Amino acid sequence: MKLTRESLETPCILIDENIVQRNIDHMADCAARNQVKLRPHIKTHKIPEFALKQLAQGAEGITVAKVGEAEIMAEHGIDDIFIAYPVVTPAKIKRIIALAHKKRMIVGVESIEGARNLSKEATAAGIILPVRLEIDTGLARTGAAPDKAVDLAQQIAALPGLDLSGIFTFKGAVFKGAGTLDLAAAGLEEGTIMVEMAEKLRAAGIPIRDVSVGSTPTAPYAAAVEGVTEIRPGTYIFYDRMLAVMGACSEEDWAAKVLVTVVSVPAADRLVVDGGSKTFATDVQPGQHPLHLKGFGEIIGHPDAVFEKMNEEHGMIRTSGPHGLHVGDVLEIVPNHICPTVNLHNEVYVSTAGVIRAVPVPARGKLA
Repeated sequence: MKLTRESLETPCILIDENIVQRNIDHMADCAARNQVKLRPHIKTHKIPEFALKQLAQGAEGITVAKVGEAEIMAEHGIDDIFIAYPVVTPAKIKRIIALAHKKRMIVGVESIEGARNLSKEATAAGIILPVRLEIDTGLARTGAAPDKAVDLAQQIAALPGLDLSGIFTFKGAVFKGAGTLDLAAAGLEEGTIMVEMAEKLRAAGIPIRDVSVGSTPTAPYAAAVEGVTEIRPGTYIFYDRMLAVMGACSEEDWAAKVLVTVVSVPAADRLVVDGGSKTFATDVQPGQHPLHLKGFGEIIGHPDAVFEKMNEEHGMIRTSGPHGLHVGDVLEIVPNHICPTVNLHNEVYVSTAGVIRAVPVPARGKLA
């Protein structure tokens, strides 16, 4: 059956491939202009077809967070994969080693315990595994503290079977340890901290080659810092409401929208749709500094409507007055955060010049 917008079962994600391509081109141009490598994070789309589009437009390789994501991408012909996550358990490391016999694998590390486990398995397999040391540049998540990084790097560099080839970080829109909408300040701080760290490590005798930085909002600014060698944005392929409020994109850059159907109109200022927490991510909560978002997504064409709460199957929307919507009407919602929203869907629908096709999301749900 030929797919049309009217025939799609809701809730579902509809993606405009023309906007996707434009977003890919724009970030590739940004990397080329700043003479840095582009290694996009595929956590946003989790779809090999889109990763291959990014590579075709000049990306050096891809970034993943999970070994399972790396395995899926490798199965689809992608040969250069960075796991930007501290992999510490022997079972996962063995899976990485199996991939490393066929593909270029780079692994994030941020503790001596994790590094020793990587070293043990790489040595037993007779390979040299490239690793990058993660630096905490202000997000306070994973990563070595800058004042302890040199000592840790020296210990890692001394381990057999490992090649400490670089450093990496994820800071996002954080400046001086707090969330900010000043993306330029956040990106310049990120790049500067990392370049200075690389210089300290080189002075300590560790030949750091890769200085990898950059989320979607900070990548254009961090890339401009001399000494940065690579950016790893992810969300730029689709963008979302959060990034629009940050000023990292415009509404015209939104490539992915969730279609939902109105299933109940219990009041003139309230309606219920068929997309709840099984459809939309809830990680970016309304009202939080510095974004102060109203609701869980932007309802296209209804600027006064607020997607104020949800449970598994129901999304509750409130308006400031009569909304004129009826049971059976279909709405478009741009979620606050598109990456974990895509992860909830087995397939998405891609529209190209009016032709719609179903595309599986094979790397979704990879917890390990």
